[in-house]
Amino acid sequence: MADDLAGILDDSRLSMKKAIDHFESELTKIRAGKATPTMLDGIVVDYYGNPTPIGQVGNLSVMDARTLTIQPWEKNMLQPIERAIIAANIGINPQNDGNMIRLFLPPLTEERRKELVKRSNVEGEHARIAVRNIRRDAIEQIKKLQKDGLSEDAAKDGESDMQELTNNYISLIEKHLEAKEKEIMAV
Repeated sequence: MADDLAGILDDSRLSMKKAIDHFESELTKIRAGKATPTMLDGIVVDYYGNPTPIGQVGNLSVMDARTLTIQPWEKNMLQPIERAIIAANIGINPQNDGNMIRLFLPPLTEERRKELVKRSNVEGEHARIAVRNIRRDAIEQIKKLQKDGLSEDAAKDGESDMQELTNNYISLIEKHLEAKEKEIMAV
């Protein structure tokens, strides 16, 4: 029974770690003024009928703090890459010069910065909900173990360990959000 309880806690810890990793990857997609190739993660291009990540159809590079370039491996991929960027609706218009695609990031206005902070907070809330759902599922499993013969004290200890784990991960989310907000609001 104690092994089952430890297994539930370990599974929950792993799931919470995955939720934090996903949250961090979502935060990197929210631009904070500087151009980074990770802003284009999640954009897929129609590569001869196969949806392919944009990083696999060309070379992504940063020209300066506000310019990204995409040099496709094949010239005929310029149009599909351009269409994929427009369809992704990331707020940047691609500029095709016949050889490469340039993405000029407009300077962030105060209004846009606040909008990005709100978007970060929405992602943070999704992460908190995921962590709380993991906690809820783990506590249900602990209660099921208690019905199967786990002592009440061990069940209560397991629940308190689970709550402590949840609190740690939620505070980690808060730290990430705070850092992202500082990054976005820095002029």
